[in-house]
Amino acid sequence: MSLWFIFILPLLCLPARVRPQDYSDVTVIVRGSETIASTSDAFVCATIDWWPPEKCNYDQCPWGRASVLNLDLTNPLLAKAIQAFSPLRIRVGGSLQDQVLYGTPNLGSSCDPFTKASGGLFGFSQGCITLERWDAINDLFLNTGAVITFGLNALQGRQQIRRGVWGGPWDSSNAREFMEYTVSKDYPIDSWEFGNELSGSGIGASVGAEQYGKDLVELQTIINELYGDSRKPLVVAPGGFYDQKWFAQLLEVSGPNVLNAMTHHIYNLGAGNDPQVPNRILNPQYLSRTSDTFRGLQLTIQRHGPWSAPWVGEAGGAYNSGSRLVSNTFLNSFWYLDQLGQSAKYDTKVYCRQTLIGGNYGLLDTDTFVPNPDYYSALLWHRLMGTGVLSTDISGSSYLRAYVHCGKQKGGVVLLLLNLHRSMGFMVSVRNDLNVNLAEGQGIRRDNFFVHGLKRTVSWVGSKASDGYSKREEYHLSAKDGNPFARTMLLNGVPLELTEDGDIPPLYPVEVSVNSPIYVAPLTIAFIVFPDFEAEACGR
Repeated sequence: MSLWFIFILPLLCLPARVRPQDYSDVTVIVRGSETIASTSDAFVCATIDWWPPEKCNYDQCPWGRASVLNLDLTNPLLAKAIQAFSPLRIRVGGSLQDQVLYGTPNLGSSCDPFTKASGGLFGFSQGCITLERWDAINDLFLNTGAVITFGLNALQGRQQIRRGVWGGPWDSSNAREFMEYTVSKDYPIDSWEFGNELSGSGIGASVGAEQYGKDLVELQTIINELYGDSRKPLVVAPGGFYDQKWFAQLLEVSGPNVLNAMTHHIYNLGAGNDPQVPNRILNPQYLSRTSDTFRGLQLTIQRHGPWSAPWVGEAGGAYNSGSRLVSNTFLNSFWYLDQLGQSAKYDTKVYCRQTLIGGNYGLLDTDTFVPNPDYYSALLWHRLMGTGVLSTDISGSSYLRAYVHCGKQKGGVVLLLLNLHRSMGFMVSVRNDLNVNLAEGQGIRRDNFFVHGLKRTVSWVGSKASDGYSKREEYHLSAKDGNPFARTMLLNGVPLELTEDGDIPPLYPVEVSVNSPIYVAPLTIAFIVFPDFEAEACGR
């Protein structure tokens, strides 16, 4: 008997074994008549950074050999982890990006790796990637079907005019030759990103928005010349922390149809050694603060550059390499999946997780390449959540987070539920707004406000489910041994571990009658697939 069948019965029986005092009733109303936003097909993204082994924080050096320059590209676990997404977007970039030279024939100097340098940005010298290494990296990308965003050095040729501020035009010669080589090899770069954390006041270095905008026009010109009539990669920038005035000016200076996507970075949990990181992950009010950033960027683009789209170019939760005791554990998936859900509601097209591998926040373990819990969270999102984002109304505790998308594989809708409460479970009834008269209501939270009056009912998804025989699919994620800091995640009670051949394990759901309530246990996560849900917006 397969594990899929073994776990149907326990889950079906679970609500009957839960005492009423141990759970709270919640109603989720799904509004399926229209989408409120959309993501791209390659929404889930992960980064590969430039940090060498000598990058250390808090007396830890967690990067090992995970850099663009030294990562073991032949490790079969790496290839299999990327291939499982079919495709995975990978963003190549990070703090040292603006100190990278490209080993082209006209470089004019030796092509050496990064070294410790007290006078250099972030404590390192300039580094260089050889064309042979670039070839090897692209072999991996081509063999795994990855979608590539590559971050270019945007400081080349500039001069430091005062502490932390750089001026003068960008010297594009080295980057252009590197891009020309890339085109000659037919490497399918999806997008070229310009600079890393140089926006606003910058991190380590900053460049004014007016000069940055002019340089983007030059980059777009180079792309037009090199790619000709073939499909042109997107131009994305600035890869920094959101600064409304600076971002608006960048759009206005660069002008229409130059900047295809605005990338911003998010590290909202604090420093990697901050003991409050776990508490922040489970605090719904704290998590919701980043919605102001997503909303702000969305409005800035609408007002100053509607030809562009919002991307999260880098997000690791805790900064300075992540939290050693949190970022690679089950607990972190509450932050990560909540970020995916929040950002999608504000039309974010791409969300790049720092990192695929490297630091404490890698989706893969830096030393073993074995997936951490967040890898499976990302994979389930990628496989289940479609591009159409729907609105929800919800009653009950703020500790239950709910996000709904059109289904990716089987139509209908997919509901993501995050129970942040340490001891309280939730019995969730799902309603289609086709069957709800909100004028009756009571205590329904519609995103950021309440509509009063709704009688408690069982699950409804529309007339398709009225015969009582329709099924839904459930993917319940929990921590091994109930320890939120576990490095192993359970799917419907089964540990998610690589097969003997190093393959990503199958991710099987359980099937449940669609009209039964959904039980979400304390500190667990659930993806619920309603293949027969009547959502007009998802059928277009």
